[in-house]
Amino acid sequence: MRRTDAPFIRRSEPPDVSESVPERPRANFVAALNVRRNAIVGFAFALLVTAGVLAFFVFLPGANRPIPYYLGLAFVLATALGALATTVLTLFSAYRLAQELD
Repeated sequence: MRRTDAPFIRRSEPPDVSESVPERPRANFVAALNVRRNAIVGFAFALLVTAGVLAFFVFLPGANRPIPYYLGLAFVLATALGALATTVLTLFSAYRLAQELD
């Protein structure tokens, strides 16, 4: 009769010498795509656009509503636009990297 009360999870065993596993695959992938630089550029662009939108649509014509509402909207615009710009820049980096490797 076969035993069924054995644990489902086995102890982890070190990989064989023939297996080459990079130490930090995610970190290497992020570094290869320049995600940090893309995030800095993307969020700097988003902050500039947000400041321009606030100046053009809120401060120059004069705001009739309380300023905290507009600051909340500015925060949402800056974070959403920064994330979008970072994603687009990272996709361009991935495309360029794929073209180099081919």
